[in-house]
Amino acid sequence: MPERLRANTARLAALVGLSDTDRRVLEFAVLIHNERLLDDTADYLGPLSSAKVFHALAAVLELPEREVRAALGAQGLLTRSGLLTLDRSGSNLLRAKLDLLSQNFADHLLSSEGDPVGLLRDTIAPSRAPTLAAPDHAHVESFLAVLRPYLRHAVRGDRRGVNVFLYGAPGTGKTELARLMAQELGSDLFEVAAEDEDGDPIHGERRLRAFRAAQSFLAQQPALLLFDEVEDVFNDADRFFGRSSTAQNRKAWINRMLEDNPVPTLWLANAIDGLDPAFVRRFDLVFELPIPPRSQRERILRAHAGAWLSPRGLGRIAEAEGLAPAVITRAAAVVGAIQEELGTLPPAAVFEQLLNHTLQAQRQRPVPRESAGGLPEVYDPAFIHADADLAGIAQGLAQAPSGRLCLYGPPGTGKTAYARWFAEQLGQRLRVRRASDLLSMWLGESEQRIAAAFREAEQENAVLLIDEIDSFLQDRDGAHRSWEVTLVNEMLTQMEGFPGVFIAATNRMDGLDPAALRRFDLKVRFDFLRAEQARELLRRWCRTWGLSEPGDAELEALGVCDNLTPGDFAAVARRHRFHPLASPAEAVAALAQECALKDARRHPIGFRHTG
Repeated sequence: MPERLRANTARLAALVGLSDTDRRVLEFAVLIHNERLLDDTADYLGPLSSAKVFHALAAVLELPEREVRAALGAQGLLTRSGLLTLDRSGSNLLRAKLDLLSQNFADHLLSSEGDPVGLLRDTIAPSRAPTLAAPDHAHVESFLAVLRPYLRHAVRGDRRGVNVFLYGAPGTGKTELARLMAQELGSDLFEVAAEDEDGDPIHGERRLRAFRAAQSFLAQQPALLLFDEVEDVFNDADRFFGRSSTAQNRKAWINRMLEDNPVPTLWLANAIDGLDPAFVRRFDLVFELPIPPRSQRERILRAHAGAWLSPRGLGRIAEAEGLAPAVITRAAAVVGAIQEELGTLPPAAVFEQLLNHTLQAQRQRPVPRESAGGLPEVYDPAFIHADADLAGIAQGLAQAPSGRLCLYGPPGTGKTAYARWFAEQLGQRLRVRRASDLLSMWLGESEQRIAAAFREAEQENAVLLIDEIDSFLQDRDGAHRSWEVTLVNEMLTQMEGFPGVFIAATNRMDGLDPAALRRFDLKVRFDFLRAEQARELLRRWCRTWGLSEPGDAELEALGVCDNLTPGDFAAVARRHRFHPLASPAEAVAALAQECALKDARRHPIGFRHTG
């Protein structure tokens, strides 16, 4: 027996509690996987059943057969620890019947020396230190307030069967959060490997073996275990061919393990879809880790790329709502590594380019070119024709910022701009969601996006504006499909449970669900500008454009436009940037043109059939 192998199995025996018989069987299995002469000699025995394996090992090792049978039994420490299992699927050669923990495990026992956990380095490994700090996870502090003390009790050994399931889009910081928890608790964190030392993927069954071994090896020390990419185990089924997932094939064992594992484990996945509900209910805590809100994204950007970004650029990049922490840190690491070799290329531009490439690959919207959320140069709620006191509404809700408003009326009448101004009066951010942001072709995903929009607004203490609300609150009596009803139900549920200010905007009030209308605290109609509002707004814009004061002729011509909106003035202002207006008369002509286009849409040009 090689001395190093004997020493390593002795260390394992002390750590896991192996008997002398367990040690001798394990040593023989290691040798037959490494010594060709022993392997070739054993082949003369021919294919063996499990019963014949017990008999053969008892004869070769001069051990009682009952002890060999117990050592390789389902309740034996070798099997329970995952170090060595007997393949019971049928008859095979002796080497193939003795299945070691991993392909390299035998090599490690014969050639390595030192910490027993080091012998498992291609199955579990110490985790790295976190790169994100506690303030970067402030958006989930309410969850962490529960997770921290629960893990602390578990690490002290006060509880068994502690399992936490974290899921969320790639890059949201699940692994970083696990590393941070271990750091805060002063505990070692070990990760179950997803690939071996050669970089080849480890399939689900092998990963479960590694997990089982880690539970045995780490049970006596204050440690946490991290099982990332659990889809390899729980969601690797092939329904087309009728193949169950690895976990479903071992359902009883998984359930027992989740109820009695000694080492607290954090299980990470990108999604919870496809996970058997029987497994879900056995996790102590299940939590979806969202992409951090804007304030958190800005903090992470400042920490990792603040040296390159101007305050304006930092704020603009933080507006990208699909920007996960991992995307930021990796792009910053790339730019930091090559900064000295960029020459004349600005690091900020390269950083933003890398972010956009990743966002595009993830089918997310790129970093906005200009910071969203600004009001027009000329803005005053007095220039909105509404059937309510808009300034008074803002003052009232500033005292108790919780309410549901429905703003309706023709396009361009100032609904969105008022929502922006309103949020400024409350000292809050405005989160804008349109139908295109929330509607999905996949069943159930629209409801998830609606729930996420309300959740994110609550986390940021922001005013939530959902534009084109008619897309979500159509009268359920006229629904033809079940998903149309569930969409309305989800929107109503979220509206009722939202503690902040929710504003819905629509160009069409007809056809909205009656129950939805009742749930709005206030419904405000926005209409075309009154004549005196249009005249005063023209005067304000002329001063902004550097034009002379409009005379009576221009003001009279403006009065012909009976469907003017603040949006028409904004459109002419945008045109003025690249095609400057020369006089108030030109401004009126441009506004009249905007009105004429709206009239043309209401009264299409063509022949009318008089029959």
